[in-house]
Amino acid sequence: MEGSYLQSINDNCRMLKLGGVKGSLDVLLKDAIAQKWSYDRFLAELLNRESEYRDKARRRAMINKAHFPQLKYLEDLDRAELPKDMAIALPELETLDFIRDNQNIIMYGNPGTGKTHTAIGLGIKACLAGYNVLYASVPRLLVEIKESESQRKLSRLQKRFEKYDLTILDECGYKSFDKEGAEALFNLISLRAGLKSIIITTNLGFDKWDQIFTDKVIAAAIVDRLTFKAYIVDMNGPSFRIKATEKWMKERKQKQKSEK
Repeated sequence: MEGSYLQSINDNCRMLKLGGVKGSLDVLLKDAIAQKWSYDRFLAELLNRESEYRDKARRRAMINKAHFPQLKYLEDLDRAELPKDMAIALPELETLDFIRDNQNIIMYGNPGTGKTHTAIGLGIKACLAGYNVLYASVPRLLVEIKESESQRKLSRLQKRFEKYDLTILDECGYKSFDKEGAEALFNLISLRAGLKSIIITTNLGFDKWDQIFTDKVIAAAIVDRLTFKAYIVDMNGPSFRIKATEKWMKERKQKQKSEK
């Protein structure tokens, strides 16, 4: 193909935002010439590349829109080290049927056992499957709720919270709420009850949720909303971080001994 035509194609791809065509044009041209493709075969291959490019871009955008604090993938989990309940439940959870069935997941247990990693990993997998996902730490969400109330934007926040296929509420229980905060969180959870899925990670069992929600009536109501037809996963176990630190210290001591 003559250079002037190539330049024109590239210019048009830039203007029309055809990144997939632009990025694969040179390679496909060489294949088309070498294998003597028909015009319709060449066009079909170009459009396939553009479709794949846009699909990847859309999925990347969905992951960015979820506001994950870090990208933690299920593939990076050491499944042999997971608490027993999660090791049993994870193969079923990663099918994402719980989202299709509007079910919740509550992971409770001591810090460092993989709750946040697993929650984010499921969230990323949901994004890649085309679901709208939102990640929020509960303390930060309460700040956002209070800011929205002061700016009279709470209804907008509630509508946004309601539309996601999956909402991940992380770190519930690391900070207790006043009655106003508890009521605000209850209202948001109620909007999704039975309609959309929620994953909650917490360091406290349900019998101690009145320590988080200082109003026992609200605590009981939230537990009732969340646990209906939910996966409740005990994540108590040895801390990954402590084990990793102990391993690092052991390797460091061995290295120091070998250097003497």
